[in-house]
Amino acid sequence: MWTKPWNMKEGFLIGGGLIIAGLALQLSVGHVAWDSFAWPANGIVLVGFLAIIAVLFLLRKRVYAFQFISTYQAAIPALVYAVVLTIIMGLTRQLKDGTWLNNMLSFWPFVLIYVYIAVILGVIILRRLMHLSSWKRDVPFLLNHLGLFIALITATLGNADMQRVKMITTVGEPEWRALTQQGVVKEMPIAIELKKFIMETYDDGSPKRFASEIQILTKTGKNMVDGWKIYQYGYDTQMGAKSQISILEIVSDPWLPLVYTGIYMMLAGAVCMFVIGGRRRA
Repeated sequence: MWTKPWNMKEGFLIGGGLIIAGLALQLSVGHVAWDSFAWPANGIVLVGFLAIIAVLFLLRKRVYAFQFISTYQAAIPALVYAVVLTIIMGLTRQLKDGTWLNNMLSFWPFVLIYVYIAVILGVIILRRLMHLSSWKRDVPFLLNHLGLFIALITATLGNADMQRVKMITTVGEPEWRALTQQGVVKEMPIAIELKKFIMETYDDGSPKRFASEIQILTKTGKNMVDGWKIYQYGYDTQMGAKSQISILEIVSDPWLPLVYTGIYMMLAGAVCMFVIGGRRRA
């Protein structure tokens, strides 16, 4: 063991070491405090993370461990650990204030494994960029791997910047204030005025569909959403179709376009692989 060349046995040991290190961090410092990574901290972390990947790539010929990172013997064990942890996340109830397996996104072993996968992806992408040979092979490969890298990194680091609040609007009264998930009143950059609450019901009177006709204003006087997405959340259930209030959920996720960019790149890579593979068979 640990004799060159390393194989998947060493790969599983590295992944297992990350799991153990994650458990030690979980016991000593608690869950990952994603709120502390809000902008500009996440931007600084991103730059530092990219720099680390570049250093690992440049030193790969001097340090064998860095060279090993870009091999399938390292990637496959890491993916196995990630799949197992992801399955556990799917089988357990996830709560924002949950502990350990009930809050996997803040569980150190889960986070470290996915960081390790991101490092592997980054080094592999750089290695492929340095040895481009055929666009038929390189373009789909880079679209898939770079798209996954972008989606993974931006979804993780952007989580701290996502804001989700609830606003109670009343007919004829513009509302600037909303309630955060922590129960704190927050003044919003947009105001929403409920013009009309609309409800469709079934024959027994139970709600079939409900929506709100609203007017959106900003402090500058312009009628625009200003980067926020607005969703219908609830209403005065006692009043039913005659409700004079509407509860709206307002969400801001500034990193979401980057996540979508990564996803679209993966889709484009899959299409390229399908087209190129079809031409070869023809």
